[in-house]
Amino acid sequence: MVERRVGTFYRRTIAWEAPNAVIQLGRKRSQIRLSRKMMEDVRMILQRSLCVEVFASLMLALTPLALCAQDAEGCKDSPLITRMPGSTIGNCDHQEFGQATISVGKTGDPADKKVEGDYQHWSYTTREGVSQVQVFRNIEDALKKAGFQIVYENMPEVLTAHKGNAWYSLENKGDYYDQIIVKTQEMVQEVQANAAGLSDEINKSGHVAVYGIHFDTAKATILPDSESVLGEIAKLMQTNPELKLRVEGHTDSQGVPSANQVLSEKRAQAVVAWLTAHGVAAARLSAKGFGQNKPVADNSTEEGRAKNRRVELAKM
Repeated sequence: MVERRVGTFYRRTIAWEAPNAVIQLGRKRSQIRLSRKMMEDVRMILQRSLCVEVFASLMLALTPLALCAQDAEGCKDSPLITRMPGSTIGNCDHQEFGQATISVGKTGDPADKKVEGDYQHWSYTTREGVSQVQVFRNIEDALKKAGFQIVYENMPEVLTAHKGNAWYSLENKGDYYDQIIVKTQEMVQEVQANAAGLSDEINKSGHVAVYGIHFDTAKATILPDSESVLGEIAKLMQTNPELKLRVEGHTDSQGVPSANQVLSEKRAQAVVAWLTAHGVAAARLSAKGFGQNKPVADNSTEEGRAKNRRVELAKM
């Protein structure tokens, strides 16, 4: 018998052995060994949510097998919006903190916007007879009724909507559509800097951004949860006695630029003061503030502003 792999499809495992057909359906991520015509036939059956019994012969024996379209295992609709009636979920994905690139701006001239936070993606296959325009208008109307603002549309293929911290993105082909919902939020810092990692990055690039040093809002008062990270900087200085560092303060763009400049300087000085109080010679350190002038992320989102509020260490 000749067996060949043609492609992948949903989360089923389907095998085709020619010239005698044996179709096997499993739950694992799919690998299809199928003639192209047979693959298309099976795809259409699943898309139309039909349940059929497939009979295949092997050495004069008949093997019946139920082949039914159903939602992928573990996938459920978003509570923010229902599916197009009669559709099935082919696959889905959920990430505690992920990033999506969505379209915003004028129709026909979109700009890319990156949003980060709780990320969910669904791929739906619609029922037979549903048009691309029908899917688009149904979803658009549902979003408007739910209070979403349409921020970009290229009817009937692409739609972006926004409400509060939730961003919705649609890519629509009619017989199937993909939707992404991101609820923007600040990433929870779970990995902290250590002396070895700081040293490697400084030796490689001459500077390193340090996250985990926290201050009172609009103040230069260092919060107690910052001490573990500051301790690693002190350890870095102790294990590299020739190293001299400039501590640089950076802010987001919230507030008045002149005030942010002063705040960044005071925060850099506060870090220097902490290090000198913990055994690092003052001659090996200097402080400089850059205010909001050197962003590393988009200041229009909370996630971006969180990345811009940082301390950097630069080798002198």
